[in-house]
Amino acid sequence: MHKRLSLVLLPILLLLTLAACTTVGTGDPNPYLVTPAGSASSAPATATTAPTETAEPSPTLTHAATLPPAVYYYFEPGINPLTGLPASDPANLDRRPVMVKVSNWPREGRPHAGLSNADIVFEYFIGNQMNRFLGIFYGEDSELIGPIRSGRLVDPQLVQLYQGILAYGDADLQVDEVIVEQLGDRAFAFKDLPCPPMCGKVTHSATGVFLDSAAMTDYAGEIGVTDETLDLRGMRFEDETPTGDRPGVNLRVEYANFSIMEWRYDEESGSYRLWQEAVSGDELILAETTDRNNSAPLAFDNLVVMFADYIEHAPSLHDIVIQNETTPQKAWFFRDGERTDGAWRVPEPERPIIFETKLGESFPFRPGRTWIVIVGKSSEIEQPAEGEWTVYFGL
Repeated sequence: MHKRLSLVLLPILLLLTLAACTTVGTGDPNPYLVTPAGSASSAPATATTAPTETAEPSPTLTHAATLPPAVYYYFEPGINPLTGLPASDPANLDRRPVMVKVSNWPREGRPHAGLSNADIVFEYFIGNQMNRFLGIFYGEDSELIGPIRSGRLVDPQLVQLYQGILAYGDADLQVDEVIVEQLGDRAFAFKDLPCPPMCGKVTHSATGVFLDSAAMTDYAGEIGVTDETLDLRGMRFEDETPTGDRPGVNLRVEYANFSIMEWRYDEESGSYRLWQEAVSGDELILAETTDRNNSAPLAFDNLVVMFADYIEHAPSLHDIVIQNETTPQKAWFFRDGERTDGAWRVPEPERPIIFETKLGESFPFRPGRTWIVIVGKSSEIEQPAEGEWTVYFGL
């Protein structure tokens, strides 16, 4: 659909699409079984060491009529359930997470500020071969986060799952009305905020506006948004490295040949460091991404690739089926140089996403920060070399 939908028609189409996408089917009793298309074997394909020009077969998750119940692990007081690490201040865990929209385009707005303080960052497609980020600031704060950009239809879904408050720039009228309708007083656009917590002049400029997450928490409380101790369990953290399905030392996501995210495993730190396309003279190169607040490389302990259904209403107007996806959907997990195949799902509409192995067990993440990229199910996959994976984004 290439014409922008009216606000009345948009929710109707969205509800019909969600209903179609969340139908529970029958089949193999193990809903996490990954079977390459066209193959009678349920075992994952063996990784090859030679480069390949063919896409990896698209796995299909078969769904059982009855899913195993979600497992929510216990965390000691003061431990952040989104990282498995102590919060910088235990009082931070008695508030709503501050969820912030951060721009990645235009390039002049890079390096971003504050992402290295986020517990989780979601990355997703916004049209025109570009991506945008939604950072969750819960266990830690940052005085400078941004540049801040506009909200998208998927944002209120994610904010409801993590029971946060959303700080964003401007948004198209239809999108803004959906955000406010779903989040109410937990939606904070630039036009409605003083400085602090959000300071700047024009959200569509490269320099843009920036947010102070602690000041955002304070301001939300001042206008009556209640803080409370939330149950944000859903992830599992273990120090011991699990045995992966195959090596995973490099993850490259291409939205176009001029729009590239590449994560490289750093064995010394045990983290994945981000490289992005950049312009050097007349050439397009890959350059390491840093945080403008401290000039340190942007590094995360875990990477997740979620394969999800995108809904395109217009070339730059998309939604993603997340909150109503109760059945297991394909996922990859990267930690400690290994890639594990598994699934993601949302058992409850106001609790965090859970991530599970093919056996239906909670995946053990490395304690630390997690970057989650949401790609479309028609994305093509290549394996250029041993342990290296390239995802060519497709809806």
